[in-house]
Amino acid sequence: MNFKDSIRSLLRISDFLSQGYLTDITPEEMLIRPVPDANHIAWQIGHLIASERHLVEAAAPGSMPTLPEGFAERHRRDGTVTDNPADYLTKEAYIELAKQIRKATLEALDRFSDADFDKPVAARVPPFVKCAGDCFATIGPHWALHAGQWVVIRRKLGRARMF
Repeated sequence: MNFKDSIRSLLRISDFLSQGYLTDITPEEMLIRPVPDANHIAWQIGHLIASERHLVEAAAPGSMPTLPEGFAERHRRDGTVTDNPADYLTKEAYIELAKQIRKATLEALDRFSDADFDKPVAARVPPFVKCAGDCFATIGPHWALHAGQWVVIRRKLGRARMF
């Protein structure tokens, strides 16, 4: 398995987990917080989409589609998270946008040479991201991290363990 294959595997596994945990989540449940001040699923999915786009764009400038106007700002880590359904997309719209971003991520990954992964990134990225390869390597675990938070919401709702 080479680096690209490893990234594809991380993305596939994180997709399996996140899609599984979202399968039976209702529109109302998208806005449930596991504890006060924790982020709900709707905000988290938007954050993941915006983050994935940002990381790939940092690694491969000009490779990603634009997000809807105001989307990235609404889902920033330091932004204000509300419980107003009108401030968020529907579950289906988030899933569709995530698919579009993931398609572009995989296309950018396919265009990379081995040497491209070692290039430094100039964009604002987490401190552990040192090169373009780190941008790609961060996406799958980031989705899995948040999917793990959705487990808590699922258990709060009385749902059985899935995996």
